[in-house]
Amino acid sequence: MKCSIKFWVLIIAALMCLLGERARAEPWVVFEGKEGPGKGKHIVFLVGDEEYRSEDSMPQLAKILTVHHGFKCTVLFAINKQTGEIDPQTLDNIPGLEALQTADLMVMFLRFRELPDERMKHIIDYTNSGKPIVGLRTSTHAFFYRKNTDSPYVKYSWQDREFNGGYGRQVFGETWVNHYGYHQKESTRGLIIKGFGNESITRGIDNIWGESDVYGLTTLAGDCKPLVMGQVLSGMNPDDKPNPDKKLVPVAWTKTYTGERGKTTRVFTTTMGHSFDFFSEGFRRLLVNACYWALEMEDKIPAQSKVDFVGEYKPNKIGMGGQKKGLKPSDHMLP
Repeated sequence: MKCSIKFWVLIIAALMCLLGERARAEPWVVFEGKEGPGKGKHIVFLVGDEEYRSEDSMPQLAKILTVHHGFKCTVLFAINKQTGEIDPQTLDNIPGLEALQTADLMVMFLRFRELPDERMKHIIDYTNSGKPIVGLRTSTHAFFYRKNTDSPYVKYSWQDREFNGGYGRQVFGETWVNHYGYHQKESTRGLIIKGFGNESITRGIDNIWGESDVYGLTTLAGDCKPLVMGQVLSGMNPDDKPNPDKKLVPVAWTKTYTGERGKTTRVFTTTMGHSFDFFSEGFRRLLVNACYWALEMEDKIPAQSKVDFVGEYKPNKIGMGGQKKGLKPSDHMLP
């Protein structure tokens, strides 16, 4: 009897080791949700921008949503095909997009991606499914087709004229325009708009500030409802004075998108997203609350959502090619 018990203990231990090795080998990371309002809901993050260190911030946001709120979160990265390392400068490789087939929410932080058609199809199929989407900063210009100009997905390029601004303007409300605040010299104070009808998203938020400069806008497309206005500050500190020559510009809003199947999607967009913006508790809470809202769970948003960091959060400074070298998705696994 004792030998039989030892045998099964060894078998179980071996299986756990194999599962652990498999998880470490996958070019993505999955955080399994436990108890909390989000239990049973699956959020998939698409991460790939060369400048703003989304490869640091998005895994942290996913951990917050998993550990404090119970959501299952899958984080998909831009991966170097040769090394298997996280590499935001690889523009055409985000493995694991099949995960969108079981997603309840897609969170996007992409910039100028040009994915193979078979992978892009997963993103567009999800976009047309009627399921919700949350987009950050450079996702207004998530796609840029320069090589595969015969692709059926070329129209989603940020400059497309026929589809009028591509994925960014059509889905999120705006495409790339310019840096309205002086890049890395003028930061942003977020001022909450009262009475816009989606107060649940800004519930429990007293202050929003970040090193993101305010993005310029032409006009917000569709039925956009601004939630937070960006006040351009004259420096890179939260107590710097506003630049009196620059008016307020929306930096967060909600809208809907009706896709090719006629299904309507809830969308939340923010043009903030600098890796250091996440040191603002108000900004983290804005994103967490937005995920609840997108999933039509606004009645479950607490008076003040828990947004404490899970583990350490030490993002690299922003800049092209400034990512942490040698990291693989498994390096973000929860202990």
